[in-house]
Amino acid sequence: MILGLAQKAQQAKFLLNENSPTILSSIAVVGTVATAVLTGRATFRAADMIAEEERKMAAKKAEEVAKQWATSDEKLTEDDVKAPFDEKLTRTRKAKLVWKAYIPPATTCAVTITCIVMAHRITSSKIAALTVASAISERSLQEYKRKVFDRIGEREEQKVRDDIAQERVTKHPPNNREVIIAGAGEVLCFDLHSGRYFQSTVEEIKRAENKVNHELLNFMHVSLSEFYDELGLPPTSYSDHVGWNANDRVEVKISATMTPDQRPCMAIDFAHHPYSNYHSKFLAD
Repeated sequence: MILGLAQKAQQAKFLLNENSPTILSSIAVVGTVATAVLTGRATFRAADMIAEEERKMAAKKAEEVAKQWATSDEKLTEDDVKAPFDEKLTRTRKAKLVWKAYIPPATTCAVTITCIVMAHRITSSKIAALTVASAISERSLQEYKRKVFDRIGEREEQKVRDDIAQERVTKHPPNNREVIIAGAGEVLCFDLHSGRYFQSTVEEIKRAENKVNHELLNFMHVSLSEFYDELGLPPTSYSDHVGWNANDRVEVKISATMTPDQRPCMAIDFAHHPYSNYHSKFLAD
């Protein structure tokens, strides 16, 4: 019984940790709406409190004026009659009168801000951890590929690349509506990174490779989106965040494949895959 409860508690803790950004974001959304609603209610309540206090002040002032002129022989003027109704609370007195009405919306606002900050911190920590893990995996992959290349040689390594490219093309056959018309080339190409088909030529691909390497020499880093731009392809959400720096050289690998409908297709990949944080990695190196 106790062991089962402990396991349930551990599972609940795990789920809470895994979904904490989503939970905090949901609380923040609810808190934002609640803050707006409670602020509106507090404002109406504060307005009523101020109006009631000013009414009491006017009544008290009218009573004082009535007593004053009851014992006087002078006649009431129009200004004397209006005097009680001109009584207004100062901003300081208004604040002292209504501040308690704003405690609920202020509390929900504080909770909402706290949830937003905590969600941001947790998400940032997870992103940092994933970035480190990605960098370690990328380094391990490059070391593994280098050892494989040294062991089997360039020709066999290219055969492995061709087999992988052929398998990817076979599993994802082109759809004519999905082929991007880029440049003046008529050769069907498949980008292994984005999974997109487009039309180009070997010359256009090599020209894009040379242009990106030229940018590396001048600006020290380029994104994958810049390579796509040279080919006339639109960027993706992924390509905007990965790239290369001057420590590497962009080297396009082209594999000759056949689509399931027996059309020649060039599959393009990179000898050094683009990676995230390519700016900071260059600075660190």
